[in-house]
Amino acid sequence: MSLKNRVSVVRGDITQVEADAIVNPSNSYGVMGGGVALAIKLRGGEEIEREAMAKAPINVGSAAVTTAGRLKAKAVIHASTMQKPAQRVGVNEVRLATRAALQAASQHGFRSVAFPGMGTGVGGVPKDEAARAMLQEILAHLARDALPERVILVAFDEGLFSAFQEALREAEE
Repeated sequence: MSLKNRVSVVRGDITQVEADAIVNPSNSYGVMGGGVALAIKLRGGEEIEREAMAKAPINVGSAAVTTAGRLKAKAVIHASTMQKPAQRVGVNEVRLATRAALQAASQHGFRSVAFPGMGTGVGGVPKDEAARAMLQEILAHLARDALPERVILVAFDEGLFSAFQEALREAEE
């Protein structure tokens, strides 16, 4: 199977995705107060945040794995894009967090993992830049590791959906 066939782009709500793990672009404290993190906590349960906070600090470039509570996923990978909540970040933090999430997925034997746009919310990274950086990290990881077998890029809005699709098209060239 080609690398690009291991990556898919869908439009929807990451909390509804059926995957072994979903990724939360977290802060180093594990506090789940806004954006994707808040959506995960509201749908999955407060135990996800409690467990993430107990594993803090989760430094940028690191990831912690917790329960998924009531979510369809088996686990949540908290990959830190920022030290403090609601902090602005750059493309480098997106790369580091994406890499850390993929390494955690491999180490835990997850066959499928779903990513939202990393750093595209309060982090302030333009969607197209984040999507390109994420795809580069994902394809590099998949080229050297059998796990995860499948990566799902989940876009909550049309802008991110288009950015993910374009980044995947560019990666195919």
